[in-house]
Amino acid sequence: MKHNTKRPLSLTLRVVLSVVVTIAVCLLVVRQLLISSIEHHFIEQDADELGVIVHSVQQVFLKEPTVPKTLAQSLSQAVAGHHGVYYQINNSQQQIIYNNANFDLSQLTDIDESIDTFKIENIQHWQYQDKAYRGITLNIATANDNYRLIAAIDMDFHIHFLQQLGQSLWVILLGSCLLTLLAAWIAVHQGLAPLRGLSDNMRDIQTSKLDIRLNANEVPSELTHMVQSFNHMLNRLEDGFIKLSHFSADIAHEIRTPLTNIITQTQVSLSRQRTAEEYQNVLFSNLEEQERLSKMVSDMLWLAKSKNGLITPNKQPLNIADEVAAIFEFFEALADEAGVKLAFTGQPSVINADRTLLRHALTNLLSNAIRHTASGNSITVNSYQQVANTLCISVENPGPAISAEHLPYLFERFYRADQSRQRHSDGAGLGLAITKAIIEAHDGDITVTSEQNLTRFVITLRMT
Repeated sequence: MKHNTKRPLSLTLRVVLSVVVTIAVCLLVVRQLLISSIEHHFIEQDADELGVIVHSVQQVFLKEPTVPKTLAQSLSQAVAGHHGVYYQINNSQQQIIYNNANFDLSQLTDIDESIDTFKIENIQHWQYQDKAYRGITLNIATANDNYRLIAAIDMDFHIHFLQQLGQSLWVILLGSCLLTLLAAWIAVHQGLAPLRGLSDNMRDIQTSKLDIRLNANEVPSELTHMVQSFNHMLNRLEDGFIKLSHFSADIAHEIRTPLTNIITQTQVSLSRQRTAEEYQNVLFSNLEEQERLSKMVSDMLWLAKSKNGLITPNKQPLNIADEVAAIFEFFEALADEAGVKLAFTGQPSVINADRTLLRHALTNLLSNAIRHTASGNSITVNSYQQVANTLCISVENPGPAISAEHLPYLFERFYRADQSRQRHSDGAGLGLAITKAIIEAHDGDITVTSEQNLTRFVITLRMT
């Protein structure tokens, strides 16, 4: 069943969108703050204007409180020079004493909204015939009568100015976003240029050119770690590829040798008439080579399964002293033939391990030790605790020390420290690799040291 996976947005688009959104939000906030600030300034300006009107009218009533004709004339001159400012005076009978507007300002407000003291918070916003006004209604009390002052300022200029400013800010906002979009795209495109260069260099890397490395000094500091990690990955791939190539060559060589022996012996046997005993000997010899091939294939399959985590040890509590004694009994004849003594030291300890696999691992080590121990010497197996809850099992044999350069590779498949030795006399070269795989399958560790004519393999396993 085919799954439709949505392709993620490109890095360039992500960065550009992020920058544009951020800039747009910032500009919107700035626009709103600017509009609010100017609007607040207009309110304060109108409040001052209304305050002047109120003060001027109050001064008129203080000077001309009783003569209506003189009062109207004085009121007409009270706010001379102010444009867009309207005010109206009504007496207690709601008769208009004075009005400088072309309509009755009483239509803007309610008589109940009148106050006695001018305060900025008492200024109101009025709407009349598609026009907006900001004004105030104030009671003026004199000795003869009570008057009502309605003062209003036409807000058309302010509204028109704010509308023009808002439109201009929208144009600036749109232009800034487009300019930011272009600048961000160019910046990101240029910023990703080193990545494109790395991609071109990576394209040249093939199995035949695994020695190519990227130069961390030629990329920005942000990419240095990635380049170093990529080079480390190439190192591991090259090392693995070289090992795989060597492994293929080794396994071909190992298989070719017994096959060549079988073919040669068969051809020689068929070159002339042989006796039944001679044919029997040839069959025995071929059988040995075939068994060797079979064991090699089995070992390779086991290692392949172990490498892929398909080997699961059947762990059970085992007394290490009993297991070593059983292995010594198995090697007793071989050790006697080689003139080598086997010894076990250490306290009986119990570990949690697979009996078959553990014996296989120890058998490989002992077999290897007997092979490289001169007659008259002893091989020692020792068990001891170095840290809590772990058990170390060492297998020591005297003999020529292995060069330090070979020690890191002893557990690799088909690796031989002494390349001059005949392969057929040393097995297939898989014993130590299998031993290491067995120990690692038990979550343990194995190490080897060789110095002062003593080679020591140490297995570390977790105790029960």
